[in-house]
Parts: sequence; structure tokens; C-alpha cells
Amino acid sequence: MHAVIKTGGKQYKVSVGDTLKVEKLTAKEGETIKIDHVLALVDGENTTIGAPLVKGANVDVSVLAHGKHDKVKIFKMKRRKHYKKSQGHRQNYTELKIEKINAK
Repeated sequence: MHAVIKTGGKQYKVSVGDTLKVEKLTAKEGETIKIDHVLALVDGENTTIGAPLVKGANVDVSVLAHGKHDKVKIFKMKRRKHYKKSQGHRQNYTELKIEKINAK
């Protein structure tokens, strides 16, 4: 069984036991939370697609860690204009483990 969930403005295909890094959530490490934004459920031959969400479905996840991704370098330059700008960015993330997919 797997599901398509939405969190942080992005969609993820998940199944039980998967770990994934999503946009930072306010939950603490070791805490278990429910994600109610389930867009689709696939259980063998049965596929349920929400309009826009599947009613009564949620996914239980546990928070493993918080951290920052690798640095992304941003470099802007305009040739022959003496313009150079260099910048870096590290995005925060929350690492989740999928514990259970609930469907009603």
C-alpha cells in the first residue's frame, strides 16, 4: 500500500517504512504526527483518488531529525558591466519516517 501526500507545498509518494526529507515542520524529534493531506491511495488493485483530498485518510509519521541541506551556491554576473554577486543558501528540513497509512 502506498499513498501520495502533500506537505510543504510538495507532493510525495510514500509507503510504510520509507524515510523522506520535507520542508521544516514544527514537531519535535521523536514525536508522532498525522498528515491529513492525502491526495491518493493505492492498495493493490484498488486506487482511490481524492477530489482534492481522500476523506478519512491520514498518514502517521514519526519525526527522526531536523537539519539543513547542502549549500546551494548562487552566482550572478553580467559580462562587461563589472557586476558580480555571490551568495549561498541552506534550506531547513525535517526527516520523517512513515509508520502507518490509515484509510477508512
